[in-house]
Amino acid sequence: MNPVKVGLLGLGTVGGGTFKVLTRNAEEIARRAGRGIRITHAAAKGLDPDTLPGVEDIEVTEDAFAVVDNPDVDIVIELIGGYSPAKELVLKAIENGKHVVTANKALIALHGDEIFAAAQDKGVIVAFEAAVAGGIPIIKSIREGLAANQIQWAAGIINGTGNFILSEMRDKGRDFDDVLAEAQALGYAEADPTFDVEGIDAAHKLTIIGSIAFGIPLQFEKTYTEGISKITGSDVVYANELGYRIKHLGITRKTERGIEMRVHPTLIPEKRLLANVDGVMNAVMVMGDAVGPTLYYGAGAGSEPTASAVVADVVDVVRAMTIDPENRVPHLAFQPSELSDLPILDMEEVETSYYLRMQVEDVPGVLAHVSGILGDAGISIEAMQQKESVEGATHVPLIMLTHKVMERQMNRAIEKIEALDSTSGEVTRIRMEQLEA
Repeated sequence: MNPVKVGLLGLGTVGGGTFKVLTRNAEEIARRAGRGIRITHAAAKGLDPDTLPGVEDIEVTEDAFAVVDNPDVDIVIELIGGYSPAKELVLKAIENGKHVVTANKALIALHGDEIFAAAQDKGVIVAFEAAVAGGIPIIKSIREGLAANQIQWAAGIINGTGNFILSEMRDKGRDFDDVLAEAQALGYAEADPTFDVEGIDAAHKLTIIGSIAFGIPLQFEKTYTEGISKITGSDVVYANELGYRIKHLGITRKTERGIEMRVHPTLIPEKRLLANVDGVMNAVMVMGDAVGPTLYYGAGAGSEPTASAVVADVVDVVRAMTIDPENRVPHLAFQPSELSDLPILDMEEVETSYYLRMQVEDVPGVLAHVSGILGDAGISIEAMQQKESVEGATHVPLIMLTHKVMERQMNRAIEKIEALDSTSGEVTRIRMEQLEA
């Protein structure tokens, strides 16, 4: 049987890794797929052939559309990233009847519904395992391995840059800006780190996880997103003293009122497995009604870890090429006609616990005022610590942990606390999750 011919768009970090893995493991991959898989065409700009041995044996062009339009190419791997021209290239490949593999989380999160509908009409596959958590097979695990379950919730560390920063702040007592600069120097963070530290990258990935977990359309615009740039070293220390770790989590949960989709800094108990995922590693915990809690851990980025997921998708596509399109695994785990219209909850409708830190005057009666405001809002206090005053300071840190409450109630209480004459500055609020089985 003739080998399947692949066109590769992008020969950067992940594209180069994909080329190396497919070339190095060609024999083993063919044994798994049932036929050979060979990259025959690629699109890249300014490529130095000496940096990628073997690339001289394939046809390389700077015109990505030439690869997509080439009739000899059976599968297109899109590793350019971004929204455009990636979207146009993928839609053109689908129009030409080619299967597509992509690692582009932003593309899938924002335009996946349109792309999957086009693929459905043409009877081709769009595979995107590498778009979430790099080399961790989380898409396949939820979509296929947990197909017997009603998924209750999923929570994950799905951005390595943010996790590296918070790990360094905790372990070495470093400041956010200092660690961010190192992350950029090490290549973990881009020159513009906004997507990483403000949660946008994680929100792209969570949008995809939530969709396949609960069978809902992709709705990135409704995913609540909050970054880690306001987390201070003091918060990290106080959390540790209380038995918690701060992690930048993506959380999606099914409730009676709708689906939670949120990315934000989160206190989780230090004994939880997720709390002990450090550095640039990723981990996702998924709770199913039949299986209980499951944890998926590994490298969330990098050349060959991500290439591992890309090539696995290519193998899956090759295995399924001869299957009736109506009997393939659905893109979003559920049959397209069975997607749910469950609403995505506004953040004010989410119920969770809270860590609060505020600066209050070191005078009698202040605690009573703050506690009174929380009590009037229906907010129960679980724990409270007032830190010792520093000589010459008029205000001291007051730390509170609360029981679960609706976010809208907490928002109103914080407004009233900040309006007190006895408080200084803004109240720092970090949500808390127990992640119990």
